[in-house]
Amino acid sequence: MILIGIGGNLPTKKFGAPLRSLKAAIIAVNESVCDVTRCSPWYQSTPLPMSRQPNYFNAVAEVKTDLTPTSLLSKLQEIEIQFDRVRTVPNAPRSLDLDLLIYHQRVAKENNGSKLVLPHARMHLRAFVLFPLRDLEPNWFHPTINLSINCLIKDLSPDQKCWKFRG
Repeated sequence: MILIGIGGNLPTKKFGAPLRSLKAAIIAVNESVCDVTRCSPWYQSTPLPMSRQPNYFNAVAEVKTDLTPTSLLSKLQEIEIQFDRVRTVPNAPRSLDLDLLIYHQRVAKENNGSKLVLPHARMHLRAFVLFPLRDLEPNWFHPTINLSINCLIKDLSPDQKCWKFRG
C-alpha cells in the first residue's frame, strides 16, 4: 500500500478555490505520475499550529506505481509547483501539499542528503492525516510506533480540529 496525503488552503491561478484545485491535483497525479486507486472523503482542518490562515482541505489517496519512493516524491513535488506551491516558512499557507505518507511497509530515515522519511515523520501526530487514513484503512497499524490508527487518533492533541467536509 502506497499512500499520499493531499492538502491545501489557498486557491490556484488555474483552478481557483482550494478544494477545486486539490481535486484537479488528484487528476494530475493520476494522469502523469501514478495510478490513484482510491481516495478518502475530504476533511477540513484548522491550521496547525493555530493561526489566522484559512482552514485546510485534506484527503489521503492510495496509489500504485513502479517508481521508487524518492522518484515518486520528486514527481509529487513537481506537481506541487504546477499548482502554484511556493515554499517559504514551515506551516505557511499553501495551494497544494502532496506528502508521501507510506510506501508499503518501507521504513526510511534521513541520511546521505536524502530527506525522505517513511512513514512520514509527523503523520501520527496529525488529525488531518489520520482521520482520512482511517476511512481507507480502519485497521492500519503504524509500522514503527506499532500502534493502531484508533490509538493514534485517541492520543492526538485536543487542540487539533478536523471534521469531514459535507459540501
